[in-house]
Amino acid sequence: MFLVAQFTLLGQTAYGRRFNFDEAALPGGAKRLYEQLADDLRAYGTPVETGIFAAHVRVLLVNDGPVIFVVDNRETRS
Repeated sequence: MFLVAQFTLLGQTAYGRRFNFDEAALPGGAKRLYEQLADDLRAYGTPVETGIFAAHVRVLLVNDGPVIFVVDNRETRS
């Protein structure tokens, strides 16, 4: 598995049509989560490759199939 840290964002869609990233983790916390995920996957025997956290990434790809985005703007209530 190849983990790409820059690819995962938390986007809030409850207000309006534009994403709000206010609740996304700050870089220090995000890096710890990223490294913990890699460690957990390795502990289960999954081969994991990572790059340099927060490095500029240039990706070339060809889309072959559908892409699904689940947008849930319901608030979680206790």
